[in-house]
Amino acid sequence: MSTRPERFPMTQSRQAAGFTLLEMLIVLAILSILGALAYPNYAGYIVRTKRTEGQFALIETMQAQERYRMRHNGYLAFAADAMPDEDAGEFRWWSGAAAASSHYELDAHACPGMEIADCVEVRARPGTVRVDARFRDPDCGALTLDSQGRQGAQAANGARCWP
Repeated sequence: MSTRPERFPMTQSRQAAGFTLLEMLIVLAILSILGALAYPNYAGYIVRTKRTEGQFALIETMQAQERYRMRHNGYLAFAADAMPDEDAGEFRWWSGAAAASSHYELDAHACPGMEIADCVEVRARPGTVRVDARFRDPDCGALTLDSQGRQGAQAANGARCWP
C-alpha cells in the first residue's frame, strides 16, 4: 500500500471549472452550420420584401396613370431622366419613400405595338444608379404592369414574381 498522493485528483472544484476547448469548438461548429443554413433563407426573404415595394409602387403608379387618363384621354410616358413638365407631380420615378432609399426605378412607356393613348406599361427596374445600386433581384429582374392588367417580369419564370 502506497502512501503517495494521487498526482491529479478529481475534486469537485475541478469538475465545475468550466467548458473544455473541445466543447467550445463543437458548439461553435454547430452554430456555424446553423448560420450557413439560415442565411440564404434570410437573404431570400429580404429580396422578396423589397420586391413587394416594387410591386406596390407599380400598382400606385398605374392608379395615377388611370387618373391621368380620365383627365387627359390618354396615358403619360415618363422616365427619371425625362420627367414631363405637365402633371409630373403625380408620378414618382422611385419606389420607396425617397429616391436614395428606394430599390426600384420606375418608368412608363407605350405597350409594345400600341399607342401611349391606348395602353401604358409601367416598369420597375431594380438597383439602378439613381436608387440603391447594390440591390439585385436575380429571380425576377425588372417587374412590369400594364394598363390591361398584365403583370410580368424580366426573368424567364416571371409568373412566380407576382402574388
